Amino acid sequence: MAEITAAMVKELREKTGAGMMDCKKALTEAEGDIERATEVLRERGLASAAKKAGRVAAEGLVEAYIHAGGRIGVLVEVNCETDFVAKNEDFRAFVKDVAMHIAAASPQYVRREDVPSDVVEKEREILRAQTLNEGKPEHIVDKIVEGRIDKFFKDICLLEQEFVKDPDKTVETLLREKIATIGENISIRRFARYVVGEGIEKAENNFVDEVMAQVRG
Repeated sequence: MAEITAAMVKELREKTGAGMMDCKKALTEAEGDIERATEVLRERGLASAAKKAGRVAAEGLVEAYIHAGGRIGVLVEVNCETDFVAKNEDFRAFVKDVAMHIAAASPQYVRREDVPSDVVEKEREILRAQTLNEGKPEHIVDKIVEGRIDKFFKDICLLEQEFVKDPDKTVETLLREKIATIGENISIRRFARYVVGEGIEKAENNFVDEVMAQVRG
């Protein structure tokens, strides 16, 4: 099997405008053949969808999703180009699926470009120290770290996560397919996820200490 390099993914992405994960999958299927990978993306409507991605999407929908008996809540804004599509049942179902996914998968950012550089660098430092502590040879440490950084992005970035209802697709793949189907640019702009009690420091009472305090009192 041909090795799929970052340079090949970048070349295909620049050529088609398709998402990074879509490009990597297409190259894997095409055994590294850029032209065949381009055809794969076109056959799936992903290359044409990417061309629409440059168009302004200022309409759309804010969807709310409540889960686990009211313990988890999500608000997500998904944009499209026209009010007509914003009222489309297929679009609305997509937005609802995205909100549900956020509730279940707990992403922190929409895309990797949104992750602050200091957060990425701190994670890279931790992963490098971790890799060295594992005894990996110095000359391959950087390559291992970059692979783990890629995994880090996949864990925390919405578009790169496996879609909870179909793990064979990423959220970005689902988005591209929806763009191709609906025929307008669609963009997941922002989201907020709330969990009851999150961030509140809860007092932990020690029962034995309480009893002893009462005895001494």
